[in-house]
Amino acid sequence: MRDEHLTLLDIMEKHVPHAEFAFLSACHTAVGDKETPDEVIHLAAGLQFSGFKSVIGTLWEVDDAVAKHVVKAFYENLFADLEDGGVMDCTKAAWALNRATHSVKTKVPLEQRMVFVHIGV
Repeated sequence: MRDEHLTLLDIMEKHVPHAEFAFLSACHTAVGDKETPDEVIHLAAGLQFSGFKSVIGTLWEVDDAVAKHVVKAFYENLFADLEDGGVMDCTKAAWALNRATHSVKTKVPLEQRMVFVHIGV
């Protein structure tokens, strides 16, 4: 997709049979487009509609320098009980995000912890 834009329609038309989880840490991945304010679909919702059971997106601009702490803590929590050769459980994503945002509150300002939103199971 280096030479052309990846559209939401491109994603939704793909058949991804084992889509479980997506973490979208770029800015504004869980909000609509200013050009089409009546549309309720956004990238995070589009991934869920295309088959992903659990998606984490962002509601506004993300400061990479501090948000990396939330992302690191999220994956540490998500994989904490995973044994060697185990399979990630996407149903723990909301719990892992909650734990992550609480565990980094001394390092990450509130507005950068609140930017992340979970959609799905």
